[in-house]
Amino acid sequence: MGRVSQAQAQENRQRIVDTASRLFREQGTHVSVADLMKAAGMTHGGFYKQFASKDALVDEATAHAFGELTEHRTAELGRHAGREEARQAFVDAYLSVEHRDGAADGCPVAGLAADVARTSGDSEARRVYAEGVRDFAEWLAPEDGDGIAQLCTMIGALLLARATEGSPLSEKILTAARDALTPGG
Repeated sequence: MGRVSQAQAQENRQRIVDTASRLFREQGTHVSVADLMKAAGMTHGGFYKQFASKDALVDEATAHAFGELTEHRTAELGRHAGREEARQAFVDAYLSVEHRDGAADGCPVAGLAADVARTSGDSEARRVYAEGVRDFAEWLAPEDGDGIAQLCTMIGALLLARATEGSPLSEKILTAARDALTPGG
């Protein structure tokens, strides 16, 4: 079997990162390399042609997930007349049943929190995560305030709603948080 071109190798690498980003948000970073590569439609041996270690992939997949979050926030700004309207639409979508049920495509702040908390303090994934949390809180901040409380409310509500999915409490949590973050709500 011949060697793959540089373009194909880059495409393979991106497929692995995309797949890892989704699986890590949905299942955690403990997903095995074998399961990850199977989900990407590739062989286990191909992993080590692309990455020095699983930690290197975790770093890259974390950065990728936060890039997607930034793209989503930017797109929200383009769909709405003003920043506050875009922020509220984002909050509403974030605290929805669809987002609760779609962890693989969901927020990396919620999806990766427990795993990042277990990494060393100097890991690239932790640095990217902290930077992403800071940027997200800044984006959420109303003109006259700090976005950290809003972010904490959103993340906490999403985690609790996911943990109580299947009970009536789950949707009540989402609704309560949405109401708390809606002006005059």
